[in-house]
Amino acid sequence: MKLFVVGSDKIYAIENFYVKYLRENGVEVFHFTAQTSFYDYYQKNLLNKLVFKSGLSGILNSINQKFKHSVTAFKPDVIWIFKGMEIFPGSLQWAKDRHIKLVNYNADNPFIFTGKGSGNKNVTRSIPLFDMHLTYNTAVKKEMESFYGIPTEILPFGFDIDGALFEKCIQQQEILKACFLGNPDPSRALFLEHLAAGGIAIDVFGNDWEKFVRHPNIFTHSPVYGDELWLTLHRYRVQLNLMRLHNPDTHNMRSFELPGVGAIQLAPDTIDHQTYFEPGKEIFVYNDVADCIVQINKLLCLPANEAAVIRYNARQRSLNSGYQYRDRAVQALQLIQKQLG
Repeated sequence: MKLFVVGSDKIYAIENFYVKYLRENGVEVFHFTAQTSFYDYYQKNLLNKLVFKSGLSGILNSINQKFKHSVTAFKPDVIWIFKGMEIFPGSLQWAKDRHIKLVNYNADNPFIFTGKGSGNKNVTRSIPLFDMHLTYNTAVKKEMESFYGIPTEILPFGFDIDGALFEKCIQQQEILKACFLGNPDPSRALFLEHLAAGGIAIDVFGNDWEKFVRHPNIFTHSPVYGDELWLTLHRYRVQLNLMRLHNPDTHNMRSFELPGVGAIQLAPDTIDHQTYFEPGKEIFVYNDVADCIVQINKLLCLPANEAAVIRYNARQRSLNSGYQYRDRAVQALQLIQKQLG
């Protein structure tokens, strides 16, 4: 199979894992970094931002021209679009007219946009053009199939950490404290403020948290990436998982990254969290703020040896159940082959 992947090559982009591991499985992959091209332009200076917002920029036209040229040169069997904010529906129709199969994977919700990076009209208008959708979200799967009649398969998130880095993680001194690693929104900020008011001290890592929270029990830090992300996730006794408003009932990236690195996760009580992990053994779940405060205090009071068992259980479940991205890549390939032949 010749696979044309459209997305980003930034350090945080999950498509990097699929490109890497699909190539290891013998798939010929071309990685077209449309989102990187756009962000590099948009974030270069204030003038570019103003020109784009005014509607006078030609950056998206340029990206779509390069998309067509690259597809023509590579001649793929399948084009796999990650989200697709930068690709025009007309460009996808152009590819369909050339009998190329189209697959979409959206790491957010294609029907609910909660920020400028979560979607746009290109995402919305392109939905019916795809031959297949992949999603982590069971509610999205139901809507895709019932409203659009498009084959849709569940592809959960995963994790990717090599053995050498994991060894560094477990050599750290544990910080007996709660932590949240992620970017702010009003809902997350309110939840953390309530925890802080309940006496919970929390270290928070992400962009601009100081603009959202003001409580003496909340300590804000800059975002962390790469190795430092994994080291931070493992270092704290309790790692909170807070879901976005567009995704209240399933799981998110942290759902698998936290147990994958052997962290003790405290997450919302959802069907997915109950399905992929055993509560009380591999993951801990909460129903509301009051319940979350109780759970945090219990976990902070655990003896070190009991906490170590939970960390071990979470890590082993993740490895044994195929939650790594190398496993997800094989799963994705099988799903695409099953649906598209």
